Amino acid sequence: MGFNAETDARRKAATRQKIIETGFRVFAERTIDAVNLTEVAKAAGLGMATVYRNFNSKTSLVLEIGTWVWSDYNSENKKNLGRSCATGGEEYEIYLDAFIDLYRNHRDVLRFNQFFNIYVQREGIPQEMMRPYNDVIEALVNRFHLTYEKGKADGTLRTDEPEQEVFSKTIHLMLAAVTRYAVGLVYDSGIDPEKELLFLKDMLMRAYVIGK
Repeated sequence: MGFNAETDARRKAATRQKIIETGFRVFAERTIDAVNLTEVAKAAGLGMATVYRNFNSKTSLVLEIGTWVWSDYNSENKKNLGRSCATGGEEYEIYLDAFIDLYRNHRDVLRFNQFFNIYVQREGIPQEMMRPYNDVIEALVNRFHLTYEKGKADGTLRTDEPEQEVFSKTIHLMLAAVTRYAVGLVYDSGIDPEKELLFLKDMLMRAYVIGK
């Protein structure tokens, strides 16, 4: 009986994850506004009853996808930042490289995130529903805090600007740039986007890493 219960739990978890991953794929491809739960169910090869047993609304699915996407990213980012870096400045460079890696290898994440932000703002989703997602985002903020403190301690990062300002400029400039390229909201100059992203990274390195 225990074995059957365990098998059933694994099956249910696999079904739920399939819905999440399918929802992520179709939302990233077609925008969140353009897709309803019926279309997610069809894409996953599941019935609507199965989808509703796991998610009682489109909003609940969208929020869980957002939480899953950034939890996964945070785990990978934490692993990279956990390397034995000699300085906070080196960790800052890894932090910047993570955005470029998103553009190179995870443009679907950037597209989904753009559509997610639009959807959440327009729907006016209550903060209580947003809490799991916000907790994951807070973990990303905390990761930057640790890097900043390390750079402050070893003298490799400028700290004459408040930490919040450095964080805001870093994440807004890098995330905005990689997102616009991923979604296609840029002037087509014929220049390789990665060259421009690396230029932006170099600007931030020169602005905040001492000795650059």
